[in-house]
Parts: sequence; C-alpha cells; structure tokens
Amino acid sequence: MSLFSPLALPNGAVIPNRIAKAAMEENMADDDHAPSEALLRLYRAWAEGEAGLIVTGNVMVDARAMTGPGGVVLEDDRHIDRFRAWAEAGRSRGAQVWMQINHPGRQMPASLGQETLAPSAIAIDIGSLSRQFPMPREMTAADIAEVERRFVTTAQLAQRAGFTGVEIHAAHGYLLSQFLSPLSNRRQDRWGGSLENRARLLIDIVRGIRAAVAPGFAVAVKLNSADFQRGGFSADDAQAVVAMLGSLGVDLVELSGGSYEAPAMMGAARDERTLAREAYFLDFARDIARIATMPLMVTGGIRRREVAQQVIDSGVAMAGIATALAIEPGLPRNWRLGRRDVPALKPISWKNKQLASSAHMAAVKYQLTRVSRRRRTAPGVSPAWALVVSQADARCRARRYRRWMEERKPAAA
Repeated sequence: MSLFSPLALPNGAVIPNRIAKAAMEENMADDDHAPSEALLRLYRAWAEGEAGLIVTGNVMVDARAMTGPGGVVLEDDRHIDRFRAWAEAGRSRGAQVWMQINHPGRQMPASLGQETLAPSAIAIDIGSLSRQFPMPREMTAADIAEVERRFVTTAQLAQRAGFTGVEIHAAHGYLLSQFLSPLSNRRQDRWGGSLENRARLLIDIVRGIRAAVAPGFAVAVKLNSADFQRGGFSADDAQAVVAMLGSLGVDLVELSGGSYEAPAMMGAARDERTLAREAYFLDFARDIARIATMPLMVTGGIRRREVAQQVIDSGVAMAGIATALAIEPGLPRNWRLGRRDVPALKPISWKNKQLASSAHMAAVKYQLTRVSRRRRTAPGVSPAWALVVSQADARCRARRYRRWMEERKPAAA
C-alpha cells in the first residue's frame, strides 16, 4: 500500500492519501476567538501541500475552558462565516478537513483567570511549573452533562461550517483523558472506578455526536496509547477503549500518548536517532490494530518518507505528521514528487522534560507564525528564544482573553 493510496472510511468518505496533518495548537484566533486571516493563510499552505487529511488545532467547546490564550472557540453560530472560510481554505485542494474539538479540564493556564474543572480535585504535578495551573474543582453531574452537550453542539456547528468531520480529543491529559486515567479520576460514582465508568463520558459524547450529524460526516477520536505514568491509563486500557468504540460508528482512531506531566507526545521520552524510534507510538498501534474495527492513525515524530511508509506497511491506515509539516507545509507534495525532505527542528537536550516540551511547542509555533505570514520557516531557531517569544505572546493574549471574558459577562447575564 502506497502513502498516496486513498483510504475509504467506514462512513464511505474517502481520504485522498495516507498522510495527515495532525493537530498543532496554533493560538491564532482573532479578537472574537474565531479563525483569523493568519489562520486561514496557514491552512491554505497545508492544503497546497497535499496532505490527504487536515486536522485542525484545538477548537474549544466552552469559552471558559481554554488550552491556551489565542485559542479558537466554537460554542454558537455568531461567527459561523469565519469558520466556513476556514473549512474552505483547508478543503481547497481536495483534503478532508476535520475539526479537533476539546476541553482542557485541569490543563488550563492560571493566567487566563478562569475556574478549572476536572473529574477530581487533583492538581497537575509538574514540579516548579505546577503553579501555572490552578487546583481544579471536581465536576458535578450537571457539569458533566453540560460538557457532553457542548461537544455535540460544536460538532453540529462544525458540520454546518463545512468541515468534513470532527476529532474528539481524548488524549494528552485534557479533560476526556483525565476521566480515562485513574491518576486524575478518583471518582466513586458512575464516572469513576472501572475503566467502563472512566470511559463513560467519552462514549456518551461519541454516541451523541454520531446521532446528531450526517452519516457522511466523519467522527474520529484521538486517544493516548498510554499515559507513560505508573498507575495511569495503560496500553491495555487503550485497547479496551478502542474495542468499546468499535460499535459506535467511529471512523478513525488517532493514537498518540503522554500529557503535560509526561510529555511523550513531544518526543521528550524518545530518541530520534533511528528510523524505528522515529514513529514513537507505532509499537502500541500494532497491538491495538489487532482488535480495532476502524482505521488507525499514528502521530508522533514522523519526519521521513520511509518512516511514514513503514507506518502504512505495518497495517496502520494513516501517518499523522505535525512538527515536520510546521517546518515544511509542502512535505506530502514534495514526497510525491520524489524529494527526500527530512524537516527537523534544532534538538533540545534540556534535563527538565516539561520545560523542554514547552520549548519544543514554542519552536513549532514560531514556524507556524512564519508560514501564516508567508515567510520561510526557521527550523534552526534557538529553542530558548522561541520560548521567550512564545511566553511574551501568551502574556499578551492572556490579557486580551481576560478582557474578552469580562466583556461577555453582561451578554451572559
């Protein structure tokens, strides 16, 4: 099977090739927290690069719950035209474009000034950086029901805007991932304890979305292959959850891993010196593929064509690429034309894994900003400098977000 073979999904939709632009957090919303012109330019670049599937960065289902400042929010139809323009930009060259929908739970920065919610009142533990995240409040049954409704509403709005699917984010330590992990979910009710209970919110959201959207609209789930924390969500748990999703009309499961506490998704826990180690989560995917009834996608570290092909040859349907496509948006087209591009950022060897993860994310965002301004990327940027730039931008955007939330209060009253 070639990287450039089409993939037919269970719902009948066809992805034109096996290369996906995986989600990255762009933090490029406009002043209304809707898609900005810069964001549209970025997605046109990826469309022109010929990725078969384009998955957006986080779109928040609740304006009060953000993964970071400058995030896009879709909770009503006030700015639906801007979302329609975003979908059109991504679909302009024939790609499937899916909106990744998310709620951060306890992984919301304290600088945003909002109450944080979580399955249990357990704070993030990342050493000296823990103070950047407030202690969350344990969610009530009403809170959980509201989150479920919000995911369904956002999926319906995404369909109205012209996206071809949604990806429900249940990985990387965000809210649905927090429910799945026994480290962050200590509840004693119907949402805690057994894996079936911990997966209940995810399963109910999948059921709700599938029932509310058209059959041809894709419903995907992003799931951790493991949390990489002792006592957390395990590879066996991941297999069991994929089995639960099998009868619910899920069109694809993307496998990644880690959280803010154990940032495996950023490569901090992996050595990239060999081809075998470049696709971080491929071994987990091979095991899950034995029981999966839907196509799988693996994301994490892929930057060479031969590794992407190795993923497909292993029986995994899609190769998800993030950082390499931030550096070279035209990577799929270049590979199709026979080029052997291997985009890579400057290595980060810092001992503090959480700080190294933040610097990696900052270096990626540095590339995204340059692409959105139609400038050449700068993969050799100093990670420390990128982090300084990112932190300054985040402080500015956090102030803007707090003002925006204050202005919304009279309308919500």
